[in-house]
Amino acid sequence: MTRPHASTPPTPPPPRSRRLLRGVALLAIGLLLASAIVGWLLQPQRAGPFLLRQVGNALGLELRAAAVDYRLRGTPQLVLQGLDARLPGDPKPVLQARRAFVSLPWRTLRSRGGDLTVQRVELDGPVLDLPALQRWLATRPPGGEARIPVLADGLRIRDGRIDNDDWRIDGLSIDLPSLHPERMLRARVRGRYLDPPLSVPADLAIALAHPRRALAGQATGLAAIGGLTVAGDDWRVPAQVFLAGPLRVGKDSALLKPARVGIAGRYRSQGSDLGFRLGLHGPMAFNNATWRLVPLQLVLDGDDSIPDARARGSLSFGRRLRMHLDGNLAAWPGAWPALPLPLSESRSPLPFALDYAGAFDFAAPTRLGLRRDATRFDARFRLPAVLAWLEADATGSPLPPLAGTLSSPSLELAGATLEGVEITLSDPDLPADDR
Repeated sequence: MTRPHASTPPTPPPPRSRRLLRGVALLAIGLLLASAIVGWLLQPQRAGPFLLRQVGNALGLELRAAAVDYRLRGTPQLVLQGLDARLPGDPKPVLQARRAFVSLPWRTLRSRGGDLTVQRVELDGPVLDLPALQRWLATRPPGGEARIPVLADGLRIRDGRIDNDDWRIDGLSIDLPSLHPERMLRARVRGRYLDPPLSVPADLAIALAHPRRALAGQATGLAAIGGLTVAGDDWRVPAQVFLAGPLRVGKDSALLKPARVGIAGRYRSQGSDLGFRLGLHGPMAFNNATWRLVPLQLVLDGDDSIPDARARGSLSFGRRLRMHLDGNLAAWPGAWPALPLPLSESRSPLPFALDYAGAFDFAAPTRLGLRRDATRFDARFRLPAVLAWLEADATGSPLPPLAGTLSSPSLELAGATLEGVEITLSDPDLPADDR
């Protein structure tokens, strides 16, 4: 009887085969993990909050969205509905938007910040809160040189709003066909500045020669052209405007030096429709929410009741308008009441000095000093009231609504010659002179 042989252990695979088996196993595990990750990424309800947290952590903001959708095939796209971005603990969001759309190439994602190329950005109904933005910017660590992204297919903003404590811009629309740091930027901007009762709707085409130079604080050419309307409760000034000059941008300021400004407009109220052309030249600086032109050269070409004039001085405008001008009237406007003899026959220049500080409707008192030869006139008035008086018929008051003094060596009135004339006018609607 033959004894059974003991079972022979299987021969182990050679080392090369073992490495191959391990490689196949690792590949299978990798494919399973990749499939799981892709399956997870293809579920926006899971991946969306994760992406928002990652971006929010990088920006120091809490980012939320009512709905998240994205596409990974072709050029990756991300769509956020009901976006809310705010500083942690801040009751006011820095930015809200009904819809935010971003499309960017795969190479930008792979570069991890090395490549800032973005295909396109769209924002529908964005609301930017400036005080909240300033609070967020104050938390950001100081960094290196700021970089401008490339927007291959540009930027589109619709129905936007910018809120400040006491003013806002609504109906904001921006169309930027493309953006490259080294190429001319062209954009169309529409919106309405509101600081009741002041309203300024505008529609402007803007060109910036070299965005990177502007961001670096170096001078580069800026030009803007288009239409705007400055309006109050019962008056409006529709105008076409042109602005050009070398722009230099600081941290919280901007400077156009020199700025060239051209305005062609009409002052319209219930009884007035007056056309004018205005040219301004001088350094134009912006800081503390105020534009200033100091020193200023001004040329005014007016119709009817608006005189032709040249002047030098200063101009600033933000929430309020301030101006000081010293110059000459080219002639006494024909629509103004005729001057008495001998002033009406004189061809001497009409030097003037004008000061104003107040709202854009010129409802605050204006101070005017005017001379011809030895005759001097100093007055205070409210421009809307004077314009209404000029437009009134013969049943109105024979005296203009102003307060001031007129002094002259001699005047001829109603056929009589008066020597050493001193006339004082008063207006009960004007505050007492505080000089």
